[in-house]
Amino acid sequence: MDASEIVKKVRKIEIKTRGLSNQIFSGEYHSVFKGRGMSFSEVREYQYGDDIRNIDWNVTARMNHPYVKIFEEERELTVMLLIDVSGSNSFGTQKQLKEELITEVSAVLSFSAIQNNDKVGVIFFSDKIEKFIPPKKGRTHILRIIRELIDFRADSHQTDIAHAVKYFSNVIKKRSTAFILSDFIDDKSFENALKIANKKHDIMALQVFDKREKELPNVGLTRMRDAESGDVMWVDTSDKRTRERYANHFIRENRVVQETLKKCGVDMAKLETGIDYVRPLMNLFKKRGARA
Repeated sequence: MDASEIVKKVRKIEIKTRGLSNQIFSGEYHSVFKGRGMSFSEVREYQYGDDIRNIDWNVTARMNHPYVKIFEEERELTVMLLIDVSGSNSFGTQKQLKEELITEVSAVLSFSAIQNNDKVGVIFFSDKIEKFIPPKKGRTHILRIIRELIDFRADSHQTDIAHAVKYFSNVIKKRSTAFILSDFIDDKSFENALKIANKKHDIMALQVFDKREKELPNVGLTRMRDAESGDVMWVDTSDKRTRERYANHFIRENRVVQETLKKCGVDMAKLETGIDYVRPLMNLFKKRGARA
């Protein structure tokens, strides 16, 4: 893809996702992802019901009348996007690839974050750390992230979520809000790494999938290739038992992912290619907001 095509794609994604962020997500984002603590704002005269622990004794002594300190939430957060760039995300049959869905959702989250004066950073991972973009603020930074998402090509096709989570915990020292955007197709366990990381950070999982990963169409004998291992096999999709085994495998694998995330205390949303992602994201935000 040449530079002019990348610029056009970046602009198109910015227009769509920034509009969504402005109209829909910014309020929910602000209410759910609160700041790290409280900072001093001003003093005012004591009013009935104020917490006496907030009395400013120095001002009270000068004014000969009780005054209290007013605090406001420290809004600035660090938002990290852990983005799976392994081979399986280059798959898609419903108008878009999984990696294109990940790009759009990442852009929406990024614009929501900068509207709330938060920093955004990115870790691209496969079975290794492909690229780390340190957290920064501003539209220019977000556009750089979108450009990378569009044009990035990983060195490896494999997946290692545990490695990415461990790296994230080591490189980001202060507590942050993190989103893992992945199809979670990983034959290695990431439970321990995620459980440890979620004690230090606030982690959410956004699982992307395609309709044809959960059900095979009946199109006869078909050549299929594993995007991560490169293995190729012929599959008779006209065989009902083959289609049932395929569907059951998807159900089993997803049950393992959901149980793992639940054990780790990580909230999740499932995002399907070709299907509007606004509702599942809003439901995730509202679920968290109800507990806040």
